[in-house]
Amino acid sequence: MEIWDLNLRHLEAIVCIADLGTMSAAVASVNLTQPAITQALARVETTLGTQLFERRHNGMVPTPAARLLVERLRAALGHIAGPHVNPAHVTMSRMRALLALADGGGYDGARRATGLSLPSLHRAVNDLSLALRRRLAERRGKVVVLTEAGQTLARAFRLARVELEAGLAELEALRGHETRGITVGAMPLSRARVLPAAIARFLCRHPQVRVSIVEGSRAELVEPLRNGVIDIMVGALRDPLVEPDLVQEPLFQSAPAVVAHRDHPLARSRPTLAQLAAYPWIVGPPGAPLRERWERMFARAGLARPRVPVESGSVMIIRQLLIGSDFLTLLDRDQVAAELEAGWLTAIRAAPPGLERTIGVTTRASWRPTEVQAAFVADLKAVANAA
Repeated sequence: MEIWDLNLRHLEAIVCIADLGTMSAAVASVNLTQPAITQALARVETTLGTQLFERRHNGMVPTPAARLLVERLRAALGHIAGPHVNPAHVTMSRMRALLALADGGGYDGARRATGLSLPSLHRAVNDLSLALRRRLAERRGKVVVLTEAGQTLARAFRLARVELEAGLAELEALRGHETRGITVGAMPLSRARVLPAAIARFLCRHPQVRVSIVEGSRAELVEPLRNGVIDIMVGALRDPLVEPDLVQEPLFQSAPAVVAHRDHPLARSRPTLAQLAAYPWIVGPPGAPLRERWERMFARAGLARPRVPVESGSVMIIRQLLIGSDFLTLLDRDQVAAELEAGWLTAIRAAPPGLERTIGVTTRASWRPTEVQAAFVADLKAVANAA
């Protein structure tokens, strides 16, 4: 089943019953009649195929399934009830329509993604906009785009969707059907050793769990992380972290080295920084963390920066250029471990002290990992500690 088969008002009632312990107490909280809240609970239990409460003479006792689900529902409703948003005005159909519009890049894309008709999508977004008294989308030329308010609301809805989908997946796992997964944003320094080893370790114990990897730089991955498209981001941490909606946890320290092809004129010697500065370099573009460390390496020695005919953060491109030229680069050894073992490349010397980078995990501050997601993070830590 999909989360869109559920009713947000009914889910709010489930949370109230769990929190207050009786139907009668929940009635006043959600402004529903006793028959209505009883019917809401019955519909949710039927839709989920799971009993959520044990009816006892002194109240309603949550089942293990309810204890799993209610925490997810509470988090989802918390995301929906953001600033300037009355959750009573948000329905599943309205939430689905706005997300489809945001993700599809327009109403045609939303129609193709959902199978809903254009009139129903327009009506749902317009009704939500009127109810909240905020313009959520506007036409610019031939395209419809979200306003700033619409983009903010879409992010909240995405995070609510993540919580609801996690809740359904955990219920399925409780019944013995594993549908849970984890989506990892992999930055360059995580891909060579730690992340593959952690995935292998994790899947040995959780073979039915789906692990999806999205590769990119931090700039490419941070917004998908914030939007709930990816669950965690693994790679170089930012120091200091100035984004209060994100949380960083270190795994290990990475020390870069100067790398070249095996027959480079400086190979098998102990070159000074002045000798290194005489050769052309391949480094990332200005602003990239490793580029900043490269610049610092020469600035501390009082040397002018060497020529950089090629700017690239792609290890594949850098590797091929190094093999066929006298270029130098600054990379972590793990990034070219296979090439070093094969003898195609060589580490001419270690970078001076003070250029180390902390590699770790970045998550949303509001992230609530499922059991298997927490196990995956634990495996990352175990692999990093064993290295």
